[in-house]
Amino acid sequence: MAAQKTALPSMEAVATNSVSYQDASPRRAVATIGLLGVALIHLIDLPGKMEETPYLGVAFIGVVIASLLLAGGLVVRPDRTVWLAAGALAAAVFVGYVISRTTGLPAATEDIGNWREPLGLASLFVEGTVVLLALPAVRRAGRAFA
Repeated sequence: MAAQKTALPSMEAVATNSVSYQDASPRRAVATIGLLGVALIHLIDLPGKMEETPYLGVAFIGVVIASLLLAGGLVVRPDRTVWLAAGALAAAVFVGYVISRTTGLPAATEDIGNWREPLGLASLFVEGTVVLLALPAVRRAGRAFA
């Protein structure tokens, strides 16, 4: 059985942000699963955060909700804006983890130096994966504004 060729999106579709990205469905699937992983990891860690540092617990709730919405967005309407938001969310959470382990966050310095926490390492892995998968959308956006 011959493989079907997928037509590349037109320049007009790329410029108008209406690319369906059907040619990138494996990348989209992995990014969607990554965002679901980010949500799950933060949901698992939520009760402890609410006890330790309530404002971080509230931030975790925001991460869970945003991750779920963006995962849905990648499934339903995977345009450049959704990819950029997914990459930005994953990058922000990644940076937050690094800050919490280096300088600490306000009223949350107990994790400084605690780089081996299993949920944290899992979080870094899935967030890093989502960021890497979102990079083509960031490159396209940069060319659109050049």
